Amino acid sequence: MDADQDVLEYDVVVLGGGAVGENAADRAARAGLSVAILEEELVGGECSYWACMPSKALLRPGAVLAAARAVPGAAEAVTGAVDAAATLARRTKFTSDWDDAGQVRWLEKVGIALVRGRARFTGPRELVLEPDAATPEALPAGTVVRARRAVVVATGSEPVLPPVPGLVEADPWTSREATSADEVPDSLAIIGGGVVACELAVAFTDLGSDVTMLVLGDRLLDRVEPFAAHEVEESLAELGVDVRMRTAATAVERVDGRVRLTLTDGSTLTAHELLVAAGRRPRTADLGLEVLGLEPGAALVVDDALEVAGVDGGWLFAAGDVTGRTGTTHQGKYDARVVGDVIAARFSEHASAQAAAERAAGPWSRYRATADHTAVPQVTFTRPEVSSVGLTEQAALEAGIDVRTVRYDLRSVSGASVSADKYAGTAQLVLDSARGVVVGATFTGPDAAELLHAATIAVVAEVPLDRLWHAVPSYPTVSEVWLRLLEAAGL
Repeated sequence: MDADQDVLEYDVVVLGGGAVGENAADRAARAGLSVAILEEELVGGECSYWACMPSKALLRPGAVLAAARAVPGAAEAVTGAVDAAATLARRTKFTSDWDDAGQVRWLEKVGIALVRGRARFTGPRELVLEPDAATPEALPAGTVVRARRAVVVATGSEPVLPPVPGLVEADPWTSREATSADEVPDSLAIIGGGVVACELAVAFTDLGSDVTMLVLGDRLLDRVEPFAAHEVEESLAELGVDVRMRTAATAVERVDGRVRLTLTDGSTLTAHELLVAAGRRPRTADLGLEVLGLEPGAALVVDDALEVAGVDGGWLFAAGDVTGRTGTTHQGKYDARVVGDVIAARFSEHASAQAAAERAAGPWSRYRATADHTAVPQVTFTRPEVSSVGLTEQAALEAGIDVRTVRYDLRSVSGASVSADKYAGTAQLVLDSARGVVVGATFTGPDAAELLHAATIAVVAEVPLDRLWHAVPSYPTVSEVWLRLLEAAGL
């Protein structure tokens, strides 16, 4: 190392300042460890500025209008469509106009240092800042950031562009450009059929775009139950989305400001903008992982303590999308809380005397945490919403479980009929017959996300069905479906 290089030293360095990195840093800092977050973009990350929050802000007005139109007495008051300008303005409020000052103030309040800049590993527990004129307030290139105890990689993921001739040159949108758009295109082509593709198809249809989806396979949302994917496909068609299954682009070009796609059947499709939502990959390509004996561009393989495999010394951890184990903010934040607690347990003896006193005075069993991914919740905010947790029926069968499935039409629940005329939705439980517990659940319908946490608790806690029978749902709510499902299971 050059003797003239600046060196910053902390107990823990967190590489990535998104929601996952913030949570890991916070949990470690609570134990009295000195912690720094190293971030090259906006503190708060993808979820705050380009994913969860702005996309849901774009989706909400259409969902509210649809809910009002489903209730006589309110439907008559709905005389217009979604106001695109007002929706975009509200979206921008949720992103704080892509200004992270509020997030930075929070870091200062809890005593976490912020190091602006892009960094690469140069050795164990050591990174160096690279030149990057685009990073605001970046420290000088060559500044060394060193961790005395641990490093957490929480750099998230990035969109994948399929190798279609002309695609990159056509300057397509990814989810970032879509959720931060200043204007609504008259027409939008979407490559992909997953969560991002389906949600943004709904959002931009609500905002006034003519949307066409190109789906490589023969169904949408391939990680959810087939019935749920089918309901979403039917709904998209009713909204006016042109969903084309088993269709791909073989060439793309931008002509006179529009994007022209040549399709697998030889036909062409022209749209004002093209959104590529064909999956994401861990953001590890330019972190210098090769100096640690790890493969750049690959997911960081971790154990249930979130320690990275293949690195000696027990100092390198990873959480969130970068591990390939999760693709949601909430599950990534859960992993981050675990890794922060693990680091506190392993290294807090080096922390302040105050933290040591607190540790001696109270129970610290929570710092022996390991991550449990048996029940990962997921919500797709389409219309209908799709919420699920645990195993699908097929996954349970493949796991060798003695599977029994019970399903109920939500429109037959009193709370659903009050909520909306012609309410449409489905609830399904996947049961382990041998153990008498719920191992998976899926709900579709308006606000189906609000039904999910009860199922998550049932799956995580492995609550026996005969105990769930005593969890009485309130009447008249949509949650009464739990009673009907248990009746269908024979209780």
